[in-house]
Amino acid sequence: MDFLEPLQRHPLALYLVVALAGLCVGSFLNVVVYRLPKMMEAQWRAECAALAGGEPAPAETFNLMHPPSRCPSCATPIRWYQNVPVVSWAVLRGKCAKCSAPISFRYPAVEIAAGALAVLMAWRFGYSMALAGALVFAWALLALTFIDLDTQLLPDDITLPLLWAGLLFNLFGTFVDLRSAVLGAAGGYLLLWSVYWAFRLLMKKEGMGYGDFKLLAALGAWMGWQVIPFVVLVSAATGAVVGGIALYLSRRGMETRIPFGPYLALGGLAGLLFGRAAVVWWIGYFP
Repeated sequence: MDFLEPLQRHPLALYLVVALAGLCVGSFLNVVVYRLPKMMEAQWRAECAALAGGEPAPAETFNLMHPPSRCPSCATPIRWYQNVPVVSWAVLRGKCAKCSAPISFRYPAVEIAAGALAVLMAWRFGYSMALAGALVFAWALLALTFIDLDTQLLPDDITLPLLWAGLLFNLFGTFVDLRSAVLGAAGGYLLLWSVYWAFRLLMKKEGMGYGDFKLLAALGAWMGWQVIPFVVLVSAATGAVVGGIALYLSRRGMETRIPFGPYLALGGLAGLLFGRAAVVWWIGYFP
């Protein structure tokens, strides 16, 4: 008997498997969110030193795999049994086992979010190739969301592979036909590129970063040009409401920069789950 057959027959088994996978992936995403911006900064410093004709300062090897995870306060290595998603944080009561320094709740929150997104995608797509793509899509957007919140960066190391992955999955029409995916990638990029330049010419300043163009292009590659208006509507509406409330509560001026990536990610998730149905509801069919 095929060991995957229970997942096909029993949705609850599928939900459990993807939830556990999501928790584990969420633990890795915490590493990506923390380390990738620092890796980018180190690369920029090395490139600047090379352009200036100098040598970059020697530094410890730092990437997604090395050094092993350790407490940022006392540098004590984290044992494998202290790195079990969610459970370890709860058992340690959110503190380092060595120095009792607080461990941010965001670590288990990202793990829980990754697991919840996995279950949501399994509910929507079931046991299928589309589910595999949807999981990659959702987890990439989760990482981009927290990186943008922390640094106001949307790394090419994630957005560009996400774009190409969307085109490859749609090579076989997994979510939309390839023609719609290519048009979606081009249209998504050009839409925000046009908004950027219109704002810059009118206001004499930049209103968003190039990472936003690439992210919307990636979303278009996954869902097709037809769903781009729905994604933009959800992103803009959510950004206006949440951003407005945040500015009011923080009592900061309108000059405050608010990352748009998290709202694009939310719009992208909504688009993958419900975009086709929304287009059909709007115009009566999916072009």
